[in-house]
Amino acid sequence: MMDYNKIISERCRILKPSGIRKFFDIAATMDGVISLGVGEPDFQTPWAIRRSAIAALEKGKTVYTANAGLMELRKSICSYIKRKVNVEYEPEKELIVTVGGSEAIDLGIRALVNPGDEVLIVEPCFVCYAPIVTLTGGVPVTIETKAENGFKLTAEELKKKITDKTKLLILPFPNNPTGAIMTRAELEPIAEVLRETNIMVLSDEIYAELTYEGRHVSITELDGMKERTLLVNGFSKAFAMTGWRLGYLAGPEPIVSQMLKIHQYAIMCSPTVSQYAAVEAMNSCDGEVVKMVNEYNIRRRWLVQALNEIGLTCFEPKGAFYVFPSIKSTGLSSQEFCEQLLYKHNVAVVPGDAFGECGEGHIRISYAYSLRHLMEAVDRISEFLNDLNKG
Repeated sequence: MMDYNKIISERCRILKPSGIRKFFDIAATMDGVISLGVGEPDFQTPWAIRRSAIAALEKGKTVYTANAGLMELRKSICSYIKRKVNVEYEPEKELIVTVGGSEAIDLGIRALVNPGDEVLIVEPCFVCYAPIVTLTGGVPVTIETKAENGFKLTAEELKKKITDKTKLLILPFPNNPTGAIMTRAELEPIAEVLRETNIMVLSDEIYAELTYEGRHVSITELDGMKERTLLVNGFSKAFAMTGWRLGYLAGPEPIVSQMLKIHQYAIMCSPTVSQYAAVEAMNSCDGEVVKMVNEYNIRRRWLVQALNEIGLTCFEPKGAFYVFPSIKSTGLSSQEFCEQLLYKHNVAVVPGDAFGECGEGHIRISYAYSLRHLMEAVDRISEFLNDLNKG
């Protein structure tokens, strides 16, 4: 008999499964569940993008591309970045097309982190950062943000966590799960701290297009920060292309060239048809994105008000498509709240502690669902809270 416990990598064995997928998978086995747990747009991929993919298939454009991606797409992405945040990258040397933003994050961490290096992770945050750091032998060091501070990173909090072992700061704004953003005025003190160090930044800006009070500001725009930042973005959220699995990273050529080696050996290239479709997304779909953002904004405003009215204090998100209400008034843990809500009232949301310990006492609700679904879900959550109050 094989003893698999002796064979499996220790670094892999100690990883916990994703807290996001747990409740989604349970909900999938139940009837009548309203699932608000997964961050996936409920819109169809814009027709122009789908049409471009169909044309690529019909023309037989299904072979491998260059490892870094189609040059046409890389040029389009660089033009897009220039147009959106006024930062220039060389498509030949400073950009890689990846299999979603997740691969870009993985490449960035693996290319930079040696065993024992410390990586600063701003929490609450997306679930993949710390596990990838752990798999590289790095040490995840959390910086906890607070609701009373708008879930934003401050220079003081950053300074407290920096040591001589710090290699990388992961900056996840607009933020999943809180919806927090960082303005230029709030980013500048962060940049001031980092300019005095050799610490790199991995700026995960996958929700950059989904902001509701002014445009997104990238830390790469600030003086001296492009050279010390890996910019990560993709097509899943803004263009409703989750299943197309396409993202990108941009950064300094000495680092990008090393990341490309990992990408070559592990992936080869991103999906070819998706790349041809993404050219269309970059060049002609701004209007479609605006329509989706306007719809998200209507849902956002309604949902924040509705949750506050039924007794769940809700921070107002300024980006992404999530709310992160507090459930501390119920006396339940995040896990208990989500389990009871699912099994008793058929609503699936995500416990806040899935996004870091400081997420305890909150739940994440996605509003990438129709207003009708959100209204029904809030009615059920209200009934659940009433049942709790009755004891």
